[in-house]
Amino acid sequence: MNESRIAESNLVGSLLLAHPGLDDPNFKKSVILLSAHSPEDGAMGVILNRPMAKTLGEYDGSLVYSGLADVPVYEGGPVQADQMILSAWSWSDEKKVFKLFFGIDVERAKDLRENQGMEIRAFLGYTGWGKRQLEGELAANTWVLANINGDVLGGEDGSKLWRSIMSELSLDFKLMADFPDDPSLN
Repeated sequence: MNESRIAESNLVGSLLLAHPGLDDPNFKKSVILLSAHSPEDGAMGVILNRPMAKTLGEYDGSLVYSGLADVPVYEGGPVQADQMILSAWSWSDEKKVFKLFFGIDVERAKDLRENQGMEIRAFLGYTGWGKRQLEGELAANTWVLANINGDVLGGEDGSKLWRSIMSELSLDFKLMADFPDDPSLN
């Protein structure tokens, strides 16, 4: 996508994948779901592939007996890493539609899960960009844009998710994604 199209696009619901050359430990091999985007106001999202191996019930004792106790908790990003953000989403294969509810309260999350069967995830912190910052980073090839599909949302965590999506984008990205972190150990 060229820079002028990026500046005109609303990227909400898109995935940002860290370019294979991005070594920033905050974002290396990250897959980010964009939940807000405007070139004038900036962008916000959460990292999808950094599970913390905890559930909401383990993280917050007040939720042990709630309908959300088994919801997985993820490291959402380096900004306000002590802030809990609840999200709900669903993907319709038939309609190719992605529904996202971001920053919802506990009661709304329970309702969406119980009555609409939506996936719920909890994130500690988020990622954020200022005015036109993301557009500049996209133009500098720091990030790779990808569309959401159902396989992404219900599937793998960790670097497997990043590698899987990168491999689907192009042969070049597949080769870069499969390249070892430390070639001397190859």
